[in-house]
Amino acid sequence: MQKAVRYANEECDSQEGGEVTFAANTVRKIDLTGDGRVDYIVDFQDTKCGDRETTYCGTGGCVVKILVTLPDGGVREVFEGHVLRYKIMGPPMKRGAGRIVRFDLHGSFCGGYGAQACQKTKAITATPFAFEQP
Repeated sequence: MQKAVRYANEECDSQEGGEVTFAANTVRKIDLTGDGRVDYIVDFQDTKCGDRETTYCGTGGCVVKILVTLPDGGVREVFEGHVLRYKIMGPPMKRGAGRIVRFDLHGSFCGGYGAQACQKTKAITATPFAFEQP
């Protein structure tokens, strides 16, 4: 979690934006991997850098980070990227199965452009992943 907060502060500092203000909903705690441990979705959509509201967002969406808690208690970042929206599709099918998350992404991730619909789904595990543009 400290890395996510540090990212926000470093990004704001690099733009000489001032103080970072986090929204109450910036960090979402939820078991994503189905192992009974709390994982985290850090969504910078409502985070402000000084009086700027767009430091962490652009045409491709806002920065979202997913961090999972490991068996030893450590936390691993498994995803970081710009996301227009995300939706957790439901509870895990069984214990130990990762929850499916639907990501709405910039159209370029599906071979299109801009606002064209582009959805990707991913079962969340402790393995890092990224969405690549074709």
